[in-house]
Amino acid sequence: MNSSLRIPPGGRPSHTIAALLGACLIGSAAFAAPLTDALDQLMALLKQRQHGHVAFTERHITSVLDRPLESSGELFYDAPARLEKHTIKPRSERLVLENGQLDFERHHRTYHVALADYPQAAPYIDSIRATLAGDRPALERVFHVAFSDSGADWILALTPLAAPLAAELLAIRIEGSSAVIRTVSVQWVNGDRSVMTLGTSLDP
Repeated sequence: MNSSLRIPPGGRPSHTIAALLGACLIGSAAFAAPLTDALDQLMALLKQRQHGHVAFTERHITSVLDRPLESSGELFYDAPARLEKHTIKPRSERLVLENGQLDFERHHRTYHVALADYPQAAPYIDSIRATLAGDRPALERVFHVAFSDSGADWILALTPLAAPLAAELLAIRIEGSSAVIRTVSVQWVNGDRSVMTLGTSLDP
């Protein structure tokens, strides 16, 4: 059964889109180098990627629940801009982001969200598209980008520039080692946060 709704029950467009951000970073890398060189190399690698498929686990911590929500499943990416998050546990859910449309499948129903109806969510889309395209200028129009490293380990920190987005989102923190993304963490202003851990590639 299909429904056209402005927002899936129990969800928020910005939170939902941020949950997909990890998919567009599958298999990318950063380097122990000055920010300009490191970020340029990272963008170049992302631009070359045409497909990604990895396992994930995620913990969402919120003040309204006594314990974190835990989930696991698979992430898919197909260039130029198709992202899919398929949650397997604790229950089957599917999120697909493509061509400005977010489709959310739960309990045998599919909800459709036109992202153009949510201007405040647009920065997430801009960041995803910029990352997929390896477009550093577009990424930096939305976020302040900071890079740090210690040996093979590195951190890419994104903080929003625009006040409307900064009123909701505190930061996105991506951590990795050599050419492998380890975690994608999202911190919200209200204290909620999510931590997604990416596994190895599931492609043959």
